[in-house]
Amino acid sequence: MTVTATRTAVEKSAGRVAVSADGSRIPVRRRKLRLGTWLLSILALVIAVIWAFPVYWMVNSSMLSTATLESFTPTFFPVGGSFSNFERVLTPSFFSALAVSVGVTLLSVAVCLTFAFLASIAISRFKFRGRVSFIVTILLIQMLPAEGLFIAQYKMMASFGLLSNVLGLSILYVAAVVPFTIWMLRGFVSGVPAELEEAGMIDGLSRTQAFVRITLPLLAPGLVASGVFAFLQCWNEFTVALVIMENNRTLPLWLRGFVQQSATQAIDWGQVMAASTIVAIPVIIFFVIVQGRMTSGLVAGAVKG
Repeated sequence: MTVTATRTAVEKSAGRVAVSADGSRIPVRRRKLRLGTWLLSILALVIAVIWAFPVYWMVNSSMLSTATLESFTPTFFPVGGSFSNFERVLTPSFFSALAVSVGVTLLSVAVCLTFAFLASIAISRFKFRGRVSFIVTILLIQMLPAEGLFIAQYKMMASFGLLSNVLGLSILYVAAVVPFTIWMLRGFVSGVPAELEEAGMIDGLSRTQAFVRITLPLLAPGLVASGVFAFLQCWNEFTVALVIMENNRTLPLWLRGFVQQSATQAIDWGQVMAASTIVAIPVIIFFVIVQGRMTSGLVAGAVKG
């Protein structure tokens, strides 16, 4: 018996290796690692299916009639379904609400990222009096319940003549989202060493050029992540818009109109699901675009650094 065969026999008897059908050695530790990987993959797949099922059910229900949805037998596949529910919800009121939501969201995200970006650089890169107090104030603002500010916000917007106005609602959204966005961006800015900018300045770059060419690409993923947070908060917000927007409705307020029927009129759940699907489509498109830009930002930051 050779030395290799003897070693294999000893390891097999000790439980450290297993022998496959072709006689090759498979370490037990590696086999356990593969088994653990398969179990984790199956668990992740199950969690993904559970997470995605409500979205699938919404899209599936949007293609079914109300009679089918109200039956006791669930319909898991839209066999014989149609897009009639979508045709009935795509009315001029939808496009009006879509224009309001898009305008408010884009304006709020742009202003919020600008202020939060500059503030995060200031509290991360510079030492000034009141810096700690400013950071603590940001945290304290997050503890204020939004419902406690409704009366003051309504009176303030009414005094400025900004009720049912895109600008007025955008101001309130920026004030609500910018504190947490500053805190989020502060972590990204603090994670980029200031020595990178100093090295660029030694090579002949100005402070602005060093920041734009070196630091800014590294902060791109943080800006995208903060933009995603601000976008979701503004796009899905309901309560502040309900108080401020008396005439112009955002998409969440427009969606509420489908379930606010009279006592004698039944709710058309097919239309509700179709409207919910339409409201979710811009979010899905936004995430598809952002995912690619986030990946390119990470790669660009790694190369520039």
